[in-house]
Amino acid sequence: MAAEEENPVSTSLPVSSAAVPDSQALISTIEATPSQPVQPIIPPVIPPMVSAVVPPIAPISTIPPPQVPAPLAPLPVRPPVFKPPVPAQNGEVRTSDSESDRDEPGPTRASAVEYEISEESRQVRERQEKAKQDLLMKRRAAVLAVPTNDMAVRARLRRLGEPITFFGEREMERRDRLRMLMAKLDSEGQLDRLMKALEEEEAAATATGADVEEEMLQYPFYTEGSKALLDARIDIAKYSIAKAAKRLQQAQRRRDNPDESIDDEIDYALKKVESLYLDCTESGDDRPLSGCSYSHDGNLLATSSLSGVVKIWSMPRLQKFSALKGHTERATDVTFSPVSNHVATSSADRTARLWNTDGSLLNTFQGHLDRLARMAFHPSGKYLGTTSFDKTWRLWDVDTGVELLLQEGHSRSVYGIAFHPDGSLAASCGLDALARVWDLRTGRSILALEGHVKPVLGISFSPNGYHLATGGEDNTCRIWDLRKRKSLYVIPAHSNLISQVKFEPQEGYFLVTGSYDMTVKVWSGRDFKLVKSLSGHEAKVTSLDIHPDEQSIATVSHDRWIKLWSTRNKGDEHAMDVD
Repeated sequence: MAAEEENPVSTSLPVSSAAVPDSQALISTIEATPSQPVQPIIPPVIPPMVSAVVPPIAPISTIPPPQVPAPLAPLPVRPPVFKPPVPAQNGEVRTSDSESDRDEPGPTRASAVEYEISEESRQVRERQEKAKQDLLMKRRAAVLAVPTNDMAVRARLRRLGEPITFFGEREMERRDRLRMLMAKLDSEGQLDRLMKALEEEEAAATATGADVEEEMLQYPFYTEGSKALLDARIDIAKYSIAKAAKRLQQAQRRRDNPDESIDDEIDYALKKVESLYLDCTESGDDRPLSGCSYSHDGNLLATSSLSGVVKIWSMPRLQKFSALKGHTERATDVTFSPVSNHVATSSADRTARLWNTDGSLLNTFQGHLDRLARMAFHPSGKYLGTTSFDKTWRLWDVDTGVELLLQEGHSRSVYGIAFHPDGSLAASCGLDALARVWDLRTGRSILALEGHVKPVLGISFSPNGYHLATGGEDNTCRIWDLRKRKSLYVIPAHSNLISQVKFEPQEGYFLVTGSYDMTVKVWSGRDFKLVKSLSGHEAKVTSLDIHPDEQSIATVSHDRWIKLWSTRNKGDEHAMDVD
């Protein structure tokens, strides 16, 4: 009984006071636990022994003690992170790209404060931001309405307090400057200033009324030509329509006639070219030769030299016929008229002259500001085209000597010129590595042929009407298709610059190139493969021409020699009926 008094039996659950947290959650958990009456287990009573005292056994509970959850640690306080404001497109300022940035977890936001941005990264971000602002500015400027009349553009710039023009500024550049200025004012929120300028402009337009409208309508967007140029364009249009109709009629007849085979004709022409040999050599002058040209009937050959003297030679044995003296500087080129025996010469004295074959001067063409390069007659024979180092080419009336057209368009000196067989187009090439095709009926530049990497020196139209050949200092000859408006074939022709390029004048069955590598090469007009290489000159070849009957090729060089390359089968020239 003494042991029972020392260890009283409890009828409730044994709960340690130290394990009970002072929390309302724990109390609610304990209260929610259902309590059942538990019968205590009374240990058997053992009589006391003298030697040992057995302690009583504690009562065993049938219900396990409830699991008490550990208390949660307090959340760390998130430090405020400063984010620079980002300007929006509508002028508002926001500090975050989206509302979800504010709900990011703590460690991610805290890590943004831990690193520092390097100077390179900062510069990259500044460049990206600047590019973004420029793009937005251009987009904003693209939707703004800007006047197209240059007088209205100047007036608006004056009302905005900006310079109305800069040195060397053109109309389109001035209009673009006004557009960017208006976009900048719009982005900065200075719409009042812009609207005020617009109101003043509208008030001024209302006050002047019809006078301003009449003045705006009279403002030209082009350089007005002379009456002679207008008459020349009309004449060229009539001539080209008739020539094109005739060329297309022949092409259709060949296509529909099964007896005419173009491939056979090309093979025959190339077979004749393969038999070319050096037929005659003659000393042309005491100075290097610069140009040569056959007459329209093939009975005469003209050559020009750096001495300024142009000589006429009779064919086929190259006997001197006459000498044309009059230029004060070196002669750069010579060409025969396609309809008569008149000869045109160009010189470094900035003039071009028209001669008769007997040596009498017919006309002088003056107007270029620098030395002349190449020249060519229009197929009608009424007009003459000249190129110059003053970055222009000009069109002259052969009969009156009047300058009809001064054409700009090249950024550097213009060197070569050629006319379309129909007479509707003109092609020019220059030291800007560019070839341009011009419509003589409208005066527009309809094609800019880009492909050469160095100055272009030679240019020639094919008689088929749609092929154009160019050669230049990059040692290549390019064939352009005017129908596709792109380069059709690139011929790695020579080991030095190409000085002259010419198609065969009748059908364009072959192409001849002359080069500073002292060779002349003949190429097929069908697949542009090499047919014949003519070697014999001892210096760079400067010019060449093809006989109208395809019987010979004349070449001149800086070695002062004229060489005549002829075909061997002269007796078989009428063996095949070639249209």
